[in-house]
Amino acid sequence: QVQLVESGGGLVEPGGSLRLSCTSSDRLFSGYGMGWYRLAPGKQRELVTFILPDGFTNYADAVKDAVKGRFTISRDDGKNTVYLQMTNLKPEDTARYYCNSGPNVLWDWGQGTQVTVSS
Repeated sequence: QVQLVESGGGLVEPGGSLRLSCTSSDRLFSGYGMGWYRLAPGKQRELVTFILPDGFTNYADAVKDAVKGRFTISRDDGKNTVYLQMTNLKPEDTARYYCNSGPNVLWDWGQGTQVTVSS
């Protein structure tokens, strides 16, 4: 079973930035699309953005207007790692962030990393 380990979350003031990382144990990492998902209190876990093996990226329709221009996904296949650069963070970005295959989930969830945006 693929293991996913997320890191990089924290408490940040509105307008701040964070860079999340997710490392996969799958030696075939480079062949998979990868996504970042988030789970906010009282809401269902949702896809935020994904990146395909060829580098194509996109945002989930439900959050595109909210995060496009602020969130950027990238990957380093040599490190089996996918990143989420988040800038100009807003309180509504507060959630636990997870990675998984994207845009469709294939593996068990990791522990995620908490992002809290508050002054």
